[in-house]
Amino acid sequence: MRFSFRFLLLFSLCFNFFNPYSQVSGVVKDGNSRELLVGARVEVMGGGTRTACDVNGEFTLSVSEYPAWIKCSIAGYMPDSIQVKKAQVISFELFEQVLEMRAVVVSAGRRNQNVEDVSVSMEIITPELINNKGYSNLEQVVDQSPGVYAMDGQVSIRGGGGFAYGAGSRVLLLWNGIPLMSPDVGDAKWNAIPMEQASQIEIMKGASSVLYGSGALNGVIALSEKEPGPKGTFKAKIQSGIYDNPRRSSMRWWDKNPTFHLADLYYGKSKKNSGFTIGANAYIDSGFRKEENEERYRLNGSFYFKPEKNKNLKAGLSYNLQYQDMGVFVLWKNDSMGLEPQDNTIDRQKSIRVSVDPYLKLYDKFKNKHYFRSRYYLVTTGNTKNIYASSLAEMYYFDYQFQRNISAGNTLTAGFSNTNNRVVSGVFGDHLSENAAAYAQLESKFRKMDLSLGMRLECYKIDTLDFDSNIYFNYLNKDEVLDSLAVPIYPVFRAGWHYELAPSSHIRASIGQGIRFPSVAERFVSTSVGGLIIFNNPDLKPEKGWAAEIGYKQILKMGDWKGYFDVSGFLNQYSNMVEFTFGIYNPDTIALSTDPNDDLGYILNWVGFQAQNAERARIAGLEFSFNSMGKIGDVELTSLLGYTYMDPVSLNQDSIYRQTFSDTSVNLLKYRFRHLAKVDIQATYKKFFVGFSCRYNSYMQNIDAVFEEDVDPTDAELYILPGLADYRAKFNKGSFVVDTRMGYKINDSMKINFIANNLLNAEYVTRPGDIQPPRSFVLQLQFQF
Repeated sequence: MRFSFRFLLLFSLCFNFFNPYSQVSGVVKDGNSRELLVGARVEVMGGGTRTACDVNGEFTLSVSEYPAWIKCSIAGYMPDSIQVKKAQVISFELFEQVLEMRAVVVSAGRRNQNVEDVSVSMEIITPELINNKGYSNLEQVVDQSPGVYAMDGQVSIRGGGGFAYGAGSRVLLLWNGIPLMSPDVGDAKWNAIPMEQASQIEIMKGASSVLYGSGALNGVIALSEKEPGPKGTFKAKIQSGIYDNPRRSSMRWWDKNPTFHLADLYYGKSKKNSGFTIGANAYIDSGFRKEENEERYRLNGSFYFKPEKNKNLKAGLSYNLQYQDMGVFVLWKNDSMGLEPQDNTIDRQKSIRVSVDPYLKLYDKFKNKHYFRSRYYLVTTGNTKNIYASSLAEMYYFDYQFQRNISAGNTLTAGFSNTNNRVVSGVFGDHLSENAAAYAQLESKFRKMDLSLGMRLECYKIDTLDFDSNIYFNYLNKDEVLDSLAVPIYPVFRAGWHYELAPSSHIRASIGQGIRFPSVAERFVSTSVGGLIIFNNPDLKPEKGWAAEIGYKQILKMGDWKGYFDVSGFLNQYSNMVEFTFGIYNPDTIALSTDPNDDLGYILNWVGFQAQNAERARIAGLEFSFNSMGKIGDVELTSLLGYTYMDPVSLNQDSIYRQTFSDTSVNLLKYRFRHLAKVDIQATYKKFFVGFSCRYNSYMQNIDAVFEEDVDPTDAELYILPGLADYRAKFNKGSFVVDTRMGYKINDSMKINFIANNLLNAEYVTRPGDIQPPRSFVLQLQFQF
């Protein structure tokens, strides 16, 4: 026995003599919640070995020489380092970044990443900006971001989208990492998003279909819930505002100035193995446009559970319920009375939106992450009598995501998703659709360089129509097509590259494909608004495109202040773009006549709009942005600034189609600008803060010519938007809007703010006939305990 012990001791000494490496092991935890930080990066500084924490937050690292510095880091936390002089067990406690800009994003790779490390352009909007500006819906928030423009419920990034009459979207909205687009219209319900519960807003620019699928053709807007803390947090906000009189007296239709009111609250708390959040929101607006008053009420929340015996498992559910009653303004009376609707054109809508999102997250013994997410989403559109009168649409969504750190610096993300939509509608008809997809993305880090490659396979079908995702392979015989094979799986690809020139200097490049399947509304809508008829088109084809960019990001740091300067050049190209085109859409079997008594063939019965694959386009441009947060001396300064130059041109040379442009002398895409600039700056000194924001866009040179012309093919006159041509001739310099705000922190729990929106009382439109609010004043109280 003694011999055996001596032998083992001698063997151990010899092994350590010939093996220059020994091991340092340890664990990494959150310094506040004490939660294990799975995937934290641990390395020997100076070019030594590195590894990642396993599912228990533990690591083992080989060290060849002592003393050595061991560094630990993970996105969203301040890094830390410990000096070791021998093989030993150490413990890291990391704390979230609170003094620096929270430049951590999830949407770029479906995992936490520092914003400077991603290969695409991204913007981050913080909750503080949302609260201090007094926004009432997400559309108003994202309109503040560089390169983004909101147009009557539709959002465009870098000119990728125009005005589509409320149907379809080329920008995908994500809530908790999965799409939240209405199953019938295919749009984002911006006012249904519980911003009081969001941790931050991420805006990813360019085609993003590889990870998120159809709809991300132009970019992604992503929000995630706040994680509740052990101390518990209560937040509340109440505000009231009043609209000032318009600059032109002819626009004023009221005797008493209209008002609007908002209240929201949030509470979240976590315990050892569980946590929950709850929020509520109410908004009442008497409307600056006649008959467009609105009321909405929302309840939302979440809860999660971690079993005591399996800390690698987390299960939870989030929910959001909203009721809304509002008037929808479509067509103005004329250019002098632009805040009043044409007779019988106000659409009174009552509706509900319900989403329920169960999820399950776990780490297996091989350090793999498995994420199961699902969603039930109900959207209805009704009238004063029935909330389901126009449409009832349901989405059933499931996504499984697998993530593995193959080795230090190499991450594989893969998974599959399935969406089933059901629409029951008197406007669109009854329809069933299914969208299945599989995706994978590999991200590799080589010291200062990051590479990413991704692919997605899409399969989409609606009703009994052919697969929208079909690709065709032709059989040839001496260059003659004999037959073709249809494969109902459409692939899209992306690639990204990032290189760290210096610790504060980064360059990037990316290219990605995108696809968008037409919504039920675009294909099957059959309705009329104020005599304006919209015809269906079941034969619409999917939109396709690609986006490429190259960019440079410079990080500036001075004490507790940190800024990001970014410049990028981009090129986007699209085909089969869907737009509603004005024309005469009678079937071949019906002869037209000018006789009003001909119920079937009368020409005005067949004049209107129809969604068509009318456009091929290319958009090239440059973008500059500067974002910052932190203290300079005793002043806390935050900023969000950006300028975007775009050259959005039509590649469609069809002379008949080009006649639909209001200005046929240029090939500029409809409903786009060449110049877009955004500025928001806020300074805080002790208990006082002051801030201002500016938004500028150049003149919208091209729109649908039909909005300026007489559309009655007979001798009578009929204008969709009376006076629009004169209006555009007068307001032809673009728009410049200034907002200001100031506030005082009464104590640690209460703050009072005063906000003036559209301070200069500018009159401007986002799309033809859609005049925006005049100057308004808001008084706001914020509470936090």
